[in-house]
Amino acid sequence: MGNRKLLNIELGRVSAEEYKELPETGLVVVLDNIRSAHNVGSAFRTSDSFKIDKIWLCGICAVPPSAEIHKSALGAEDSVEWEHVDDTLEAVRRLKEAGYTVVCAEQTACSVMLDGFVPEKGRKYAVVFGNEVAGVRQDVVDAADFCLEIPQFGTKHSLNVSVSVGVILWHFRMFR
Repeated sequence: MGNRKLLNIELGRVSAEEYKELPETGLVVVLDNIRSAHNVGSAFRTSDSFKIDKIWLCGICAVPPSAEIHKSALGAEDSVEWEHVDDTLEAVRRLKEAGYTVVCAEQTACSVMLDGFVPEKGRKYAVVFGNEVAGVRQDVVDAADFCLEIPQFGTKHSLNVSVSVGVILWHFRMFR
């Protein structure tokens, strides 16, 4: 037989309705003014893959239904719960009131390197990902509990936001 690729039917995927019935993970994503609908769609698809509880779409983020979001989300916009909030600080305030630790994916003077971070079991986390050009707004960074930085070793000092979402969510789920 060899190392044949599995058929979709063999993957045991849940339906969008079944996804919504799965236990909560205590992990949500906050998108701070992501200008590309394709990046928003990618965040939905990755969030579905890692069973994220909810995506908060803030500011200028495109919202479903959107053909551009659907093109990269491939239907994940129907499984992952989402909410649009005009201002990211409002989402952060509401999440903190609900008991979430708010973490920004950002390079700061005091950021914690992702490869040295272990999420606390039982703690709820909201991870904020920033705009493709400006990153996470400074006032949102100031309101966060801490920042996580993805270690990078080449000439570039940033990753596409959709790549950052994948790297950081994988890291969190690895410890759940």
